[in-house]
Amino acid sequence: QEQLVESGGGLVQPGGSLRLSCAASGRTFSPYRMGWFRQAPGKERTFVASITWSAGGTFYANSVKGRFTITRDNAKNTLYLQMNELKPDDTAVYYCAAMQRVAFSIRPDDYNYWGQGTQVTVSS
Repeated sequence: QEQLVESGGGLVQPGGSLRLSCAASGRTFSPYRMGWFRQAPGKERTFVASITWSAGGTFYANSVKGRFTITRDNAKNTLYLQMNELKPDDTAVYYCAAMQRVAFSIRPDDYNYWGQGTQVTVSS
């Protein structure tokens, strides 16, 4: 059974940076794509960024393009999200997710495994 565990969230001032990590474990962990999603209070879970696990191809939501960078370390089975120039609107619980199917998707329902989430709060 694959498990995903996020870390690195916290409180940061506007304009600051945070780096989220997602450690994956499981005997057969070999997703096609991994992604970051976020969910603000009272809102739906939305796509942030994704990366293909093998080739490293990336895709970003327009709201974070140019500020956030998704990377992965295959040897460590770890996914990262470097977040720069943070804004109050970035405040949310951030989740990492893994998709087994060979496809492109930004829909949460298409991702098979999820972490428990890590809180990111951007406030002065």
